[in-house]
Amino acid sequence: MRQTWRWFGPADQVRIDDVREAGAEGIVTALHHVPTGTVWSEAEIAARKRAIAARADGRPSGLTWDVVESLPVSEAIKMRSGEWRAHVEAWRESLRNLAAAGLETICYNFMPVLDWTRTDLAHEVASGATCMRFDLVDFAAFDLYVLERDGAGDDYDAVLQDEAKARFDAMSEERRMALATNVVFGLPGAAENFSLADVRALLADYAGMGADTLRGHLIAFLEDVTPLAEELGMRLCCHPDDPPFPLLGLPRIMSTEGDYRQVLDAVPSRASGVTFCTGSLGARPDNDLPGMVERLGDRIHFLHLRNVTRESDAVRGSFHEAEHLGGDTDMVAVIRAVLAEEARRRDEGRADWSIPFRPDHGQNILDDKRRHAQPGYPAIGRLKGLAELRGVMTALCAH
Repeated sequence: MRQTWRWFGPADQVRIDDVREAGAEGIVTALHHVPTGTVWSEAEIAARKRAIAARADGRPSGLTWDVVESLPVSEAIKMRSGEWRAHVEAWRESLRNLAAAGLETICYNFMPVLDWTRTDLAHEVASGATCMRFDLVDFAAFDLYVLERDGAGDDYDAVLQDEAKARFDAMSEERRMALATNVVFGLPGAAENFSLADVRALLADYAGMGADTLRGHLIAFLEDVTPLAEELGMRLCCHPDDPPFPLLGLPRIMSTEGDYRQVLDAVPSRASGVTFCTGSLGARPDNDLPGMVERLGDRIHFLHLRNVTRESDAVRGSFHEAEHLGGDTDMVAVIRAVLAEEARRRDEGRADWSIPFRPDHGQNILDDKRRHAQPGYPAIGRLKGLAELRGVMTALCAH
């Protein structure tokens, strides 16, 4: 398992020097400043590689760009409307440029509108650490009474609606604004300060689209790009929905093992595979994560190792980010299954036997609370997570 670290580029509060000190071997990054639907140029890719390769004083960092996360898929592609054909071609051209620079693993997602959703970005847990949290009642209050989405009442039973109304009524105006900001933060390009009107307009574009239609669009997209990825020796890997259940009336198609199996079977090339995120998938109690690694392992190209604590046994429920070896996912069992898959690949002689992983998310501890890093990506919290995961790997490999 190759140890990597997500880095958001030169503006990241966590520096390349910090990543090197944390003991990571490679970098996971993307050209976040390049508009979605346009080509990632050779010059921009080369500039990012140079930034990764150098420490602050100019000495070599020893780090390499190992995984692209993410090469964004536009809403036009997901809807197959507007300029979607041009966007697909731009995606294909970006693959060519990335392959020419030696990049092989490309993470992406197919979530409509929202990349991820949380209601609290700094929830305090018993230790005093803070973390991201999804509170279903708060989210329902946002949907019903802040966003006032048409048809929202159909998505919540009477008991949940009553709880959401009571919660909303008890909120100050400041808290209502903070809740809206937290939810909207999961929109791609949220730094552009989307308004609630913008969100309503984006949701309207998907009105009436069901899961079968969206899944068909994903399969059609993969049929357009997977042959090229295979030709270039690249591995595409789709990230699961986060959280793994429908929100805001939008379809979700990558939330369960069955969801992945439908897409993998429809596009059987090994070049099309899975980003296995234990946090996203672990937010559902009906997902068997170690078993999923065993059954989907041949197509798992990238791992996000993080843990969540589910606050109920419901499929759609509240949860918060836990310590990497805490929470409801048996991380030791997951890593054991990954190591077994790597051993199987080595026996087959596969060049991609070593699966890159990164310590995903993390709780804010110690100086993290003063650093104002990207939500979910604290330096020290992730360092702690990486050390814990490395310890599990070392112990399992020794036995």
